[in-house]
Amino acid sequence: MRRTIVVVSVAAMILLAADGFTTARAEEARATSSTEPSLEQRVADLEAYINNGARVGPSSKIAGPGPGHNGWMMMSSALVLFMTLPGLALFYGGLVRRKNVLSVLGQCLGLAGVISLLWWAVGYSFSFGTGSSLLGGFQYSFLHGVTALPNLNYANWVSQNVFAMYQMMFAIITPALIVGAVAERIRFSAIMTFSVAWMLVVYFPLAHMIWGADGLMNGLSNPHATVKAIDFAGGMVVHMSSGWSALVLCLILGKRIGFGKESMAPHNMVLCMVGTGMLWVGWYGFNAGSAVAADMVSANAFVNTTLAAVVGLSSWAVLERLMRGKPSVLGMCSGAVAGLATITPASGFVTANGAVLIGLFAGVGTFLACSKLKAKFGYDDSLDTFGVHAVGGTLGTLLTGFLATSEVNPNLTANLKGIVGQTLWMHQLTAIVITLVLSVAATAAIAFTLRPWLELRPAPDAERQGLDINEHGEEGYILE
Repeated sequence: MRRTIVVVSVAAMILLAADGFTTARAEEARATSSTEPSLEQRVADLEAYINNGARVGPSSKIAGPGPGHNGWMMMSSALVLFMTLPGLALFYGGLVRRKNVLSVLGQCLGLAGVISLLWWAVGYSFSFGTGSSLLGGFQYSFLHGVTALPNLNYANWVSQNVFAMYQMMFAIITPALIVGAVAERIRFSAIMTFSVAWMLVVYFPLAHMIWGADGLMNGLSNPHATVKAIDFAGGMVVHMSSGWSALVLCLILGKRIGFGKESMAPHNMVLCMVGTGMLWVGWYGFNAGSAVAADMVSANAFVNTTLAAVVGLSSWAVLERLMRGKPSVLGMCSGAVAGLATITPASGFVTANGAVLIGLFAGVGTFLACSKLKAKFGYDDSLDTFGVHAVGGTLGTLLTGFLATSEVNPNLTANLKGIVGQTLWMHQLTAIVITLVLSVAATAAIAFTLRPWLELRPAPDAERQGLDINEHGEEGYILE
């Protein structure tokens, strides 16, 4: 009897334990089912990653960035920095006279340092933070909260800190482009001070208005944008702003001593050609990287960048052969850069044939600006920053309004479905006017404000001797 009671007791304990175990597993299963994504959700997330689409939900197994897209954007960031250092530095450095080569390289290098610190402090926050439609707020100051997790306002699968570094490289090269118009006659401290003020007044507001999530002119991503304009990689933000500002600054500074009276030929076309090649290579990060993903839009931008560059190069060569008898290496370099600058706003929005057409407009338009317009009005745009970047950026931005198609970039259907191929060019024209007026007015205001207390130009004797030795105490070449 006692043995029977023991057996029954043990059996009861086993049943109770089994029932508790079953209940616990059921509760665990219910909890798991409410937090774990289903197989369908996980597959959908994987498809979204491959196609650079929106995440399925917060329960994604892929909490952070996608490695392929993130890797491409880190590479693109390096490519855009490569455009400035050493690409633009060598391109400009070869075009000035020997006594000023280091000054140009030093200005590009100095801006890489100054603008990066400004970007870290407030630049990224003002450009890509949310605030008003004209300027972002302070939420990302000193990169606060800018982590390896994506900011879904700008990228689904790319770390926000990588995106911030990528955009920082754009911020570096934009004021460096202005250097070309005032080369050989502006002091190092002057260009650094001017550039800091210019970034705060011109670049950061423009970047926010055109690319910011709540920007005034961000037709692509902001459904409430007042001006529904598009700028894929910086036709307005980079090339128009720097090019038109460069013209104003070179007019305020005045002509170089001896301009029009003595030879100011490039001292080293080899450096210029090498710099052009570096710019071209880096431009793939500039344009194709602006898709913020390694996707089909990026692939189209890559192809369009190539085609516009070769057509711009070829156009300059043909025009020089017809008008001057010989195609110059300088002309081909200028044509290639013009094609690259002009396709920039359209690179992710147009077909390959559209890119060829834009490249043709780029070659002809910038050639006439640099050879005819400059001679007619006599302004001293030292290295043709206005002729290439302002004219090219403006042409490209306007042509984007006529040639953009959702067949190339499906994102155009989100907010612009009713105007693409119809009235988009009118919005582009409005954005062009706003960009031009802001750039010109702000540049004049900054330059005239600085001039009473900061010497913008070196003394005449120092300018004649060269900026290398007077500004930096060094020489680019030691010839013995």
